[in-house]
Amino acid sequence: MTTLYKATTNATGGREGHVLSEDGPIDMALSVPKSMGGDDGKGVNPEQLFGGAYAACFGGALQAVVGIAKLDIDVSQISVDATIGFCKDEDGFFLEATLDCYIPDVDTQTGEQLVNDAHQMCPFSKATRDNITVTLNLLLD
Repeated sequence: MTTLYKATTNATGGREGHVLSEDGPIDMALSVPKSMGGDDGKGVNPEQLFGGAYAACFGGALQAVVGIAKLDIDVSQISVDATIGFCKDEDGFFLEATLDCYIPDVDTQTGEQLVNDAHQMCPFSKATRDNITVTLNLLLD
């Protein structure tokens, strides 16, 4: 195994605290959403941060599988919306994720194959596999 990159980010103060990456681009206050008993402040929350990271990584995986398949698709137009749910049941709290994937100029069969292939490749999908429910949706023109 070869580690290509490492990132360190510190969180202080829990969900109402602050996050800071060691190299500086992430420097944000955290807030708790009103639906979770918070003040709905101007800060971000862990689900937003995770959703952004998962969407970006999955989008990169989609671009990679389009390249592997040698398809004539403008990969700069691929987009992924990640909706992260913070849920509770009788066993406690858990996360769920929905990935809405837009791939331009693709038919349903090809698009679904690309999304499924990206789900196998994406490191975030690998990390969540068998841990949380991930729903994959293909959005067409």
